[in-house]
Amino acid sequence: MIQIEVAYALAHKQKIVQLQVEQGTNARDAVLRSGLDQEFADLDLAESPLGIFGKSIARPHEHIVAEGERIEIYRPLLADPKEVRRQRAERAAQAKAAQSES
Repeated sequence: MIQIEVAYALAHKQKIVQLQVEQGTNARDAVLRSGLDQEFADLDLAESPLGIFGKSIARPHEHIVAEGERIEIYRPLLADPKEVRRQRAERAAQAKAAQSES
């Protein structure tokens, strides 16, 4: 058996669960065993993107967890970062144009 952690966070609530799993357990199975979906009603453990210490796991069902790893369950993005940057740049350009007209 190995010791791992599974973490999930919302803006107002965070939870880290310590688990003991058998060696050879993959990241997806470990997350499913965490029971965090009981505490966070909208959480889909079978489909949520996962990572280890801030680095995304491309194939969680193939990643074998190691002693001491913290598996993080990621929330879907609310906005596309590229779109947010584009909008910010557009607002800055508009503000600059308005300032130069004054």
